Amino acid sequence: MQQKIPFSTYAVIGTMLFGLYFGAGNLIFPIQLGQLAGTNFWLGLIGFLVTAIGLPFLGILAIGLSGSNGLRDLASRVHPLFGIIFSLALYLTIGPFFAIPRTATVPFVVGFEPYIQAEHTTLLLALFSFVFFAIVYYFSLNPAKIMDYIGKYLTPAFLIVLFILIIISIVKPMGHFQQPLGDYIDSAFMTGFKEGYNTMDALASLAFGIVVINAIKSAGITERKEIAKATWKSGIFAMALMMLIYGLITYMGASSVEAVGTFDNGGLIFAAVADHYFGSFGAILLAVIIVLACLKTSIGLITSCSEFFHEVFPKISYKWFVLILCVMSFTIANFGLTNIIKFAIPVLMFLYPIAIVLIVLALCSSLFKNKQPVYAVAMIFTIFISVIDGYKALVDSIPSAKLTIFDAIEKTYSNLLPFYDIGLGWILPALIGAFIGCLFPVRNHKKEF
Repeated sequence: MQQKIPFSTYAVIGTMLFGLYFGAGNLIFPIQLGQLAGTNFWLGLIGFLVTAIGLPFLGILAIGLSGSNGLRDLASRVHPLFGIIFSLALYLTIGPFFAIPRTATVPFVVGFEPYIQAEHTTLLLALFSFVFFAIVYYFSLNPAKIMDYIGKYLTPAFLIVLFILIIISIVKPMGHFQQPLGDYIDSAFMTGFKEGYNTMDALASLAFGIVVINAIKSAGITERKEIAKATWKSGIFAMALMMLIYGLITYMGASSVEAVGTFDNGGLIFAAVADHYFGSFGAILLAVIIVLACLKTSIGLITSCSEFFHEVFPKISYKWFVLILCVMSFTIANFGLTNIIKFAIPVLMFLYPIAIVLIVLALCSSLFKNKQPVYAVAMIFTIFISVIDGYKALVDSIPSAKLTIFDAIEKTYSNLLPFYDIGLGWILPALIGAFIGCLFPVRNHKKEF
């Protein structure tokens, strides 16, 4: 019988999981939500927590409780070809194409760019991102040490610095909550709900799942039932910590308008709050917070992506993939944060519904006895919607990308599908697809998961 797992093990793994998730985006989105939600603080925050915490937690559970050996294994329940294509798309998105480069550009834009001359920006971004990815490369070379690096060292250091700013904002509040702005006036919950998508954590949870499983195994937990138990216990610890941090940061944003005014993004709000309390020292404090937040997230992403690509292309070593991904991320980071975000949004709008449906089906698989047609038909119907969601976002960023036929399809969806106008038009098609899949006969030779 396996020895009882001490709480400290769950705490260390949970802290590592928190550290993998909580990057700069997790700082800048809730503080801006607080400013915009104002007196509707609680409604906006609850909506945000549903997607920024609930979905990632379900993603980790989908990997841990299903017994899958990572995202590719889980996605192959739809079809082996889908498993490889979707996995490649997701890992490239949360990896070298968008998320990893953003981990370097966000701390530079927020912590350094406001204090340097515009003509020096390109050169200094190149120097900063080079040093940043050199550090990431060093720490990512030994994935067996990921729990020590992130769970025991980087995350506690990040939390200490962050709490200095948060505690000061509570002890010496900047002002009262203001009236809500924009969509937070009449639909605070749903606006916060959609804002939670911006963290990208639901996508990342499918990639981080195998990192967590490996960390659990390295702690001496090898039985499948115990691995599942450790996964959800560690996940609860991590999500509770995230909930606390999100709530405090959102409060800080909601109370800041009277003292510092409103800004276009959360990074500028953080800079203004730090300057309000600490003056020039605030810039240094903010830079440390952002760099630590992004550094640990980048290490987790490089590690996850390198392990995945090494699995798919075993002739290329894990260490070579670490180097390749760092070089690619460094290159794309130097195109600038604005360009990265502009091209990332359409891809996220396409991938998010697919990822959510996959997570939900994996968690509910016992209800339909893991029938492959349920996965397949539900996913096909979801993709029909998510393609147009991605197209809409692309046109918003690049108007010249408009296509008449896609505009006609988008108008039809808008008229027919419930919740389409709030970005949830895929829900009904996915449910219909799952129901149709249940009607397919069971194949006796089909592998049981």
